Amino acid sequence: MATSIIIADDHPLILKGLTDFLKEKDYNLIGSAANGKEALEMIISKRPKIAILDIQMPFLSGLEIAEKCKELNLSTKIILITFEKDEAIYKHAKALEIYGYVLKEFALVEIENCIASVLDGKSYFSPELIEYLEIPKPPKELELLTPTEIEVLKLIALNKTAKEIGNILFISGRTVEKHKSHIIRKLELESKGGSLALYAKENEEFLDKNT
Repeated sequence: MATSIIIADDHPLILKGLTDFLKEKDYNLIGSAANGKEALEMIISKRPKIAILDIQMPFLSGLEIAEKCKELNLSTKIILITFEKDEAIYKHAKALEIYGYVLKEFALVEIENCIASVLDGKSYFSPELIEYLEIPKPPKELELLTPTEIEVLKLIALNKTAKEIGNILFISGRTVEKHKSHIIRKLELESKGGSLALYAKENEEFLDKNT
């Protein structure tokens, strides 16, 4: 079954443009709203897989809707569309684990990539926004690691021993050591002691589910 999507924007032209675009691309658009209150009601009643929301809307903003969804433990993944290039809003969106942040001037160009990333369990933030705010990007080589290797690296960053990592991940210490050697090889690190821990510490901010 196609991924269900709702969209909400209080600008009629942008709402129409996005609606037409998503329909033209055969996305399963199950509703649209012109304000935050309608959008939240629609998310609660229809439980879409993705909600594409304007940040600034009457009654409830996109960020406030994301907060409500988190409180209600709803699984709908939120994509924000906005003209705002604001670091405080960006940080708020990251803290709420929002999956997408697309600048409106690039919405029709980027929305497909954004939806594809979200369906793959990854976040998507407009490259122009990242560049504008001068936010450091995750090292490309992290993409080479498996989810388990990322978990191991996260725990190394928290100064956990191989035995502790094994207990947390329900694997043997030997398996942990095997993962560590794979990580060192993939990241092309020196195999001498400390290089892996140093790398983990330096890149700790990127070791979350959104890398």
